Amino acid sequence: MADHLKPRDAKDVEAAVQWALAEGKALELVGHGSKRAIGRPAQTDLTLDLSALAGVTLYEPEELVLSAKAGTPLAEIEALVAASGQQIAFEPMDYRAILGGVDGGTIGGALAANLSGPRRIKAGAARDHFLGLSAVSGRGETFKSGGRVVKNVTGYDLCKLIAGSWGTLAAMTEVTIKVLPGPETEETVLIRGLEPARAVAAMGAAMGSSCDVSGAAHLPAGIAVRIPAGAVAGAGGAVTALRVEGFSPSVAHRKDMLAALMKPFGDVAIVGAPVSHALWQAVRDVTPLAASREGVERPLWRLSTTPNRGAEIGARIAREAEAELLYDWAGGLLWLALEPSDDAGAALVRRVVAATGGHAALIRAPAALRAAGDVFSPQDAAVAALTKRVKESFDPRGVLNPGRMWAGV
Repeated sequence: MADHLKPRDAKDVEAAVQWALAEGKALELVGHGSKRAIGRPAQTDLTLDLSALAGVTLYEPEELVLSAKAGTPLAEIEALVAASGQQIAFEPMDYRAILGGVDGGTIGGALAANLSGPRRIKAGAARDHFLGLSAVSGRGETFKSGGRVVKNVTGYDLCKLIAGSWGTLAAMTEVTIKVLPGPETEETVLIRGLEPARAVAAMGAAMGSSCDVSGAAHLPAGIAVRIPAGAVAGAGGAVTALRVEGFSPSVAHRKDMLAALMKPFGDVAIVGAPVSHALWQAVRDVTPLAASREGVERPLWRLSTTPNRGAEIGARIAREAEAELLYDWAGGLLWLALEPSDDAGAALVRRVVAATGGHAALIRAPAALRAAGDVFSPQDAAVAALTKRVKESFDPRGVLNPGRMWAGV
């Protein structure tokens, strides 16, 4: 048996897992591999390559529903729904910039990692749009959950459990997601020169307004200058960005309301659809903290907290280390790049996050560092015990991605 299995269909996936069970082998699940470097290094014998399970199997624009095989490229699905004026509303990020990959992600990978982009503050994450799936558990058994309608009650919502499990519970073979109408246009209100604490206050005011903001990010000066959007990069200082989307008359009205609301915070400018789109794509993909900067592989962390604590976390870390930060989700999501060190900054990050509340995941670091410590936030004893029981229910022999999220699970 080769060390690389590439099933052609769902039956092949079931057979591969059953073979691994019989032979006492562990499988690393991979789609296009765009997120392969996230998590603890694989402790597996073979790779189960699901990329051949590709293709949209159902798309009903009028029903706002799409089904596809799990290895279908996200780009293919995004192009298909865009042609009908629709979108994947959770705005899944593309990890190629920060991890240096070549291929974009798949729909199965997006759901397994529970991806989301700047629009999460309005539309939620991948799990909130995940309607149904077919998958093979670590027991070698095929199961289904959910269905092809937006409102479907079929017992336990396994989609919510599988989303964010990073392939440790089941190998998805087909998925169904909700799609939504795409915006007719978008505009972004920019406030220039704010310090992080003041920016978080401005973003909080915007989110609490009736302007229906769909993106709220703060880009310190060193980050803003790397955004490939002239009106942002040329600002010469920090930029706080607030996006409004929808029908043109509504966007025009809400943009004016938002600009007036932001004037007490600082100098306000407005950018239209082309520049706005480029800005938010860069925020979504964290391109200012790309892997190739100066050839130095700096550790990259993803920190989530309550939005009003974001600036505090950033300030505490910046007092003790040379750090670059990008603030998304109105301050609730921090992308943090640190200088290389023996622990990738883990002691500092974990201490600050524990003091302020939230979670931290080490997204980019050498394999040896990811193997040596926790990549995802450590769990307390009760949650760790529950996680272990769930893993044992789906995969009692540890066949699927063992140890990727936490050692021994």
